[in-house]
Amino acid sequence: MIKPTVWIHPGVVTIYGSSIDAISHSHLAMQIVWPKNNSLCKLNGGVISGGIIIDSKVKHQLEMVEGWVLLIEPKSNLGQELFTKLMGQPFKSFKTLLFESVKQPAETEDITRFLTPLFEDLTLTKQFLIFNKSTVKDKRIQLLLTELNQCLHGDCIKPTNWRAAEVASKLALSESRFLHLFSDELGISWRPYLLWRRIICAVQAMIKGSSATDAAHLAGFSDSAHLSRTFRNNFGMTIRQAIALFKKVS
Repeated sequence: MIKPTVWIHPGVVTIYGSSIDAISHSHLAMQIVWPKNNSLCKLNGGVISGGIIIDSKVKHQLEMVEGWVLLIEPKSNLGQELFTKLMGQPFKSFKTLLFESVKQPAETEDITRFLTPLFEDLTLTKQFLIFNKSTVKDKRIQLLLTELNQCLHGDCIKPTNWRAAEVASKLALSESRFLHLFSDELGISWRPYLLWRRIICAVQAMIKGSSATDAAHLAGFSDSAHLSRTFRNNFGMTIRQAIALFKKVS
């Protein structure tokens, strides 16, 4: 089994890996699955012959021998374009040239080089991988998301700083107005969205070599068991599988 490579950017988590085997689960992110040529891939028990788009919050079970998985925030530019392509369907398969990977891509490499054929087949703009901006229009919520994105480039901003009342006060809003505005702009309530971002922070910590316990505390979970339960609910795998999936080879 190859060790997966993970790229985390605002609005999109990109994974190239093998032996992905997740139980039925759902999560906030939309998803693109692009299997390698001659690599067995199953969605909900059915064999996938090409790529597939999965909508946000849709239950699914995925098995893949080797290939790409993109997790995309629904309110990003890329997420909105994928939403249009789904045309109201929970899943949508698409014909694409399955790729032959010459070698395992490294985190230091430009992933647009690898994913350009996929984006061309989907008639997507490859620049989204780097400039995957949010479609949120309210400037206060834009500011909040920009601050949250700091976690992707450094240490996690402690979730204790993100209570709704405190966030609302910083944005000069009442708590009820903030919660209503956030839900309107993102299509999801503040607490589950923050939980999703905390999971990404934990993943980021594990990529950098933290233990499950340290990653859990850093991202505001009570312990590794709490993180493991949350991770299993969102990704369909245990924390042990997650460590094997995300942790760098030393």
